[in-house]
Amino acid sequence: MNSVFLPNANSIHFNFKYHAIHPLSPALSPKPLPGRSHRYPRLRCCVEIDMVKNGQGIYAPKNDKVVVLWDLDNKPPRGPPFDAAASLRTLAARFGDVVDFSAYANRHAFVHLPQWVLTQRRERRSLDILERKGLATPSEPYTCGVCGRRCKTHLDLKKHFRQLHQRERQKKLNRLRSLKGKKRHRFKERFLRGNHKYDEAARSLAVPKVGYGLAAELRRAGVFVKTVQDKPQAADWALKRQMVHSMSRGIDWLFLVSDDSDFSEMLRRAREADLGTVVVGDWDRALGRHADLWVPWSGVENGRWIWCPRERRKEEWKMMMMMMMGCF
Repeated sequence: MNSVFLPNANSIHFNFKYHAIHPLSPALSPKPLPGRSHRYPRLRCCVEIDMVKNGQGIYAPKNDKVVVLWDLDNKPPRGPPFDAAASLRTLAARFGDVVDFSAYANRHAFVHLPQWVLTQRRERRSLDILERKGLATPSEPYTCGVCGRRCKTHLDLKKHFRQLHQRERQKKLNRLRSLKGKKRHRFKERFLRGNHKYDEAARSLAVPKVGYGLAAELRRAGVFVKTVQDKPQAADWALKRQMVHSMSRGIDWLFLVSDDSDFSEMLRRAREADLGTVVVGDWDRALGRHADLWVPWSGVENGRWIWCPRERRKEEWKMMMMMMMGCF
């Protein structure tokens, strides 16, 4: 059955059905391939192509919808959060259009300082002391990213940024609080929004009072960050509710960044609902056994990922991982 909706329809549906006639069977209905239906539930004996009209007025195949859910309590980034989120989005975009990218955690995940942040700050502090004593000299002077002023030491640059640019920024924020309506909107558009130079300099010079800016960096990468209550399993329950909501929206792929085995039942329900599932974690444990694909978290953070199908034996993908990591 082929159906075409013209001329004002936004989508065209083509259903091509290919029936294989088996000589030993009197029935003309196609016989499913052995071992395929339970392994890949999204594969069928018919091809269904949804054609959608794009912005250029050309009908093109409709892309799959992808939802990414990130359990920050169980799988926090072990490096710069923006780079990890950008790499994860790039991986998910290979499967279709990313319609939702959410991360859930309680407040402790945003207050906690990981070891790599402490080491980085300790090294920066030691280098600042050496530069102030004259024992270390930078090869090039430090340049302010906002006004272009050059400073001899990193401490001089921080002092310049704090006394000049941060003070001006605070004056503008105080002025914004006193305005209302259209005046507030115009003032914000003119003086505060789109100031990329200040934002870039503040990320490297202004140290957050609490945490290390995890939520801000994830939001900059386009991630919706949700802070849950400080209760046991609060993030897990929020993720499960979001998974149920995503499955009701008619998505095609579900990405789950976690190693928590409590999501095994939800993954089984997603596979029964004809959804493709991808688990991003450190080990192919309970979640990896119930997903279509498993991707190592370390490879995603570094931008070098390989995925392993659920049917592949553990010895095979371990050998493949060793070979791939050796190549790099």
